[in-house]
Amino acid sequence: MNIVLLSGGSGKRLWPLSNDIRSKQFIKIFRTEDGEYESMVQRVYRQIKSIDAEATVTIATSKTQVSAIHNQLGEEVGISVEPCRRDTFPAIALATAYLADVQGVGPEEPVVVCPVDPYVEDDYFEALKKLSDQAEKGEANLVLMGIEPTYPSEKYGYIIPETADQTAFVSTFKEKPSAETAKEYIAQGALWNGGVFAYQLGYVLKKAHELIEFTDYQDLFAKYDTLTKISFDYAVVEKEEKIQVQRFPGQWKDIGTWNTLTEVMGDAVIGKGVLNEECSGVQIVNEMDVPILAMGLHDVVISASPEGILVSDKEQSSYIKPYVDQFEQQIMFAEKSWGSFQVIDVEAESLTIKVTLNAGHSMNYHSHRNRDEVWVVISGTGRTIVDGMEQNVQAGDVITMSAGCRHTILADTELKLIEVQLGKDISVEDKQKFELEQ
Repeated sequence: MNIVLLSGGSGKRLWPLSNDIRSKQFIKIFRTEDGEYESMVQRVYRQIKSIDAEATVTIATSKTQVSAIHNQLGEEVGISVEPCRRDTFPAIALATAYLADVQGVGPEEPVVVCPVDPYVEDDYFEALKKLSDQAEKGEANLVLMGIEPTYPSEKYGYIIPETADQTAFVSTFKEKPSAETAKEYIAQGALWNGGVFAYQLGYVLKKAHELIEFTDYQDLFAKYDTLTKISFDYAVVEKEEKIQVQRFPGQWKDIGTWNTLTEVMGDAVIGKGVLNEECSGVQIVNEMDVPILAMGLHDVVISASPEGILVSDKEQSSYIKPYVDQFEQQIMFAEKSWGSFQVIDVEAESLTIKVTLNAGHSMNYHSHRNRDEVWVVISGTGRTIVDGMEQNVQAGDVITMSAGCRHTILADTELKLIEVQLGKDISVEDKQKFELEQ
């Protein structure tokens, strides 16, 4: 299978665990068989590979998410980077051109597109294989997955098939309705439109060339910021006459809010937390190294991270976004391709950060114009390179870099350090990268 996972958004509905660069799909909240926790994107990627080990997985995403993807999935996964947000048609066109020109996928090969963040079981990925196989037949230009509705939802668009067969041609599409109208659609045999579909690569590539003037992937990437914002539904689906739908009767949950996320959490408490016996329907997700105690609460979610603390009735948690939009705060935690960092203290002329480098990884070789830095190694072993001079480091070592000094650190084992930035103009833009001569 060739699968494109659409990974977008800032995920503010799951604040404080998500922020502008850490979207909801990267939050490690699902317990695995070995007792560890994995994120939505790790879970979906693992499930795909368990069904089809040879599947080519490409993630269409913004450049702010690339580091987190590499951190959680490694370097093997394909990434189609959107230089800026231009809605789903440009994103899918770019990913399709990436598959053709970078991955070498042929025009008649099927491609499946789906969101990165539904909560599903393995039968969903078996259904994706059937969707891919149906697209390969070429009976229709698009093959959609129609999810059998479990209630008259107002959140989804609806697909009305011509027949009740497992695979049927589509009669019509309906926009997101009222609950009463949704009941009428369901009575007509309508299915939820979950944004999952398949096509032969050449079909979407042809549509892209009809609507956008470009030569190849690199050319499309270079002019991406000039493209018109338009959804795939409006640009392609609504104008296509040959569309089929395949029914999917299995579990499918959109977990975009705390209310829906807590429905699929395996543990009531993640991190340090205690619920007394009078609590019911309460979940705690705590990324801080301090305990949370909840007593006598009902249907409440409590979440704490370096970004802030949320205490909310579960139903009200769905309305979090406009309140979070009012907060102006620098990013306090982020995953990078080499590891992660957490801001632990902010002053007028200093910033203190805890840095974790994964074994075998290193920072970029870089310098800063406006600040000095001090590293204190607190665990692990590695090597620093400061203005070309390399030295081994271990717990207890202190490394000082003045403004303008070129520096990096390489982790031989997992390496943790405290970084103190000192200066009057501390900014993420104050960084110049260099090639490291070996």
